[in-house]
Amino acid sequence: MQRREGKVITLQDVKRNPVVETFIRKGNQFLGEMGYTEHSFRHVNLVATIARNILERLNYPPREAELAAIAGYLHDIGNVVSRNDHGISGALIAYRILSDMGMPPEELAIVISAIANHEEEYGQPVNNVAAALILADKSDVHRSRVRNPDPATFDIHDRVNYAVEHSFLWVNEEKRIITLELTIDIQICPVMEYFEIFLSRMALCRRAAKFLKADFELMINGAKLL
Repeated sequence: MQRREGKVITLQDVKRNPVVETFIRKGNQFLGEMGYTEHSFRHVNLVATIARNILERLNYPPREAELAAIAGYLHDIGNVVSRNDHGISGALIAYRILSDMGMPPEELAIVISAIANHEEEYGQPVNNVAAALILADKSDVHRSRVRNPDPATFDIHDRVNYAVEHSFLWVNEEKRIITLELTIDIQICPVMEYFEIFLSRMALCRRAAKFLKADFELMINGAKLL
């Protein structure tokens, strides 16, 4: 991937940016006020790590893996504006931040398109970074993300996330298979209820894996469902 004149921006550079730190922190705070699950530094750091690992394990160029990590860290920054269309607003915010930091246009285009396309309502795996970001973001389902302290008042999103005791995204580089492995307490949430809200996400994951010339599998409680 050729780059025009510009700086080589790394994930660590992005993490040190005070605007990034403030917008992620405040965006998570605003979502908490509306009752949404956690979208804090835990989430964005995890998504950044998983997105990087996916491209590294599938032998994509190291710079693309770094861009995937940057996109993963910034993907939810639009929540500081609104939850609605936060991928679009996040892409515009990331453009300004990364442009000011000196990222070259070719890389800017890749990162902002990935951020803009990470939501299942309208997202598409338009490049390798976008595909890795989709898979990384949608794999972070776990009870630790639930902020509601009262199980009696859980909505379906709280209940599904709280039921997940273990989640892990495996990448088999030899067979090019990406597997999301979940352990769900079916006393809290039946598997069918998981599919009720996550089927569109899993469909997007399949498209993302296909873009990376890989297959996507979903394992729940040891059973292969996709």
